Amino acid sequence: MLDGFVLTDDPELETEEVVNPLEDDFEDQLREQSEIFQAPRNKCDFLGTDKQGRHIFGIYASRFPERSQLEGFVRDIIKEIEPFVENDYILVYFHQGLKEDNKPSAQFLWNSYKELDRNFRKNLKTLYVVHPTWFIRVIWNFFSPFISDKFRKKLVYISCLDELRQALGLSKLKLPDNICDFDNKLSSSRKHSTSSPNAAYSTSTSTSGAQRQQQRMSPTTQFGVTLKFIVMNSPCLNSIPPIVRKCVDSLSITGMIDTEGIFRRSGNHAEIMALKERVNRGEDVDLKNVNVHVIAGLLKSFLRDLSEPLLTFELYDEVTKFLEWRTEEERSRNVTQLIREKLPEENYELFKYIVEFLVRVMECEDLNKMTSSNLAIVFGPNFLWSGRNNTSLEEIGPINAFVDFVLQHHREIYLIDINQRTVNVD
Repeated sequence: MLDGFVLTDDPELETEEVVNPLEDDFEDQLREQSEIFQAPRNKCDFLGTDKQGRHIFGIYASRFPERSQLEGFVRDIIKEIEPFVENDYILVYFHQGLKEDNKPSAQFLWNSYKELDRNFRKNLKTLYVVHPTWFIRVIWNFFSPFISDKFRKKLVYISCLDELRQALGLSKLKLPDNICDFDNKLSSSRKHSTSSPNAAYSTSTSTSGAQRQQQRMSPTTQFGVTLKFIVMNSPCLNSIPPIVRKCVDSLSITGMIDTEGIFRRSGNHAEIMALKERVNRGEDVDLKNVNVHVIAGLLKSFLRDLSEPLLTFELYDEVTKFLEWRTEEERSRNVTQLIREKLPEENYELFKYIVEFLVRVMECEDLNKMTSSNLAIVFGPNFLWSGRNNTSLEEIGPINAFVDFVLQHHREIYLIDINQRTVNVD
């Protein structure tokens, strides 16, 4: 039974004042008493992809409706992210803004957890809780005996947004004003202590940032620069960066290309980072004995680390209108025009090269389970993202649909050779 539970002997949870923690309001520190927050239409946000190419979704306590409407709210969130959870994914819960009238009961939380599809639980790799309070720790300790060790290890507490940016590998993270304002208040209160974890973090961040900037000056760099930079400084045949060609060649052989979930599973992050560093130093890396998911992760990481997305910032607004093009004829005409006429030549060549490889992956879908739709979900956010804000769930849908369409109609789109196409040089 969930009622009348006994707290663990965790010293952080000891208090003489609390009889039933779930009946108390521990969230005063997270909001102003006069705070009035109008929830936006979106139940959750797509925040981008992390260092390993996994989709990141943000859920905000400040958007929770009153308790009587929570069940429908949770159902809507599940419906929004369900297409993505067949792949590894990350969930970020922002605790700021929770109120007494929208705080879920323990029974509701437990029922919601039990009703989650296996993919939601299995493929969730990390659950970040930002600005956690005593209430969160009480709830988590309460549920711990009923949750598997594997799932428990997925929880990570995050005390500030800088820490979150570092964990996700996202230097730019567009978040609601109430989250940022609260974080700024916390940061201001910590600045008085020079020995605070945040101060140490700021120093290390600046150092690593300087190192990355120096690294980008090296002509051998292939990760974290523009495609044009790579083409100008590396031996690129037909504008294909050497590391991309190596990844594709390695993944194309039998036994690799037919691996189930070849792009769904995350490769070992440390191995991927080590390979990226070696490539950027100009080393000739051998991928012969490297794990298939590490190579797949390296390819996704290359696309995600480009200074500008492969499909370019300029085409973002047009691509996100894809679902507004109603007929097959209109979609075919507009997609073909965007790719042939508006992509820079090196972008056109590389996009074509990767699309042709993904089509070969699709041909093995009976074994690897990678359909055009599944590949679009994985690669869409790595081919295109906004240069202004986080890409919303409303925008990621058209982007993925655009990529899906390209994969299914690649023959018609690439019928004309690059030398015959018209390039927009304006």
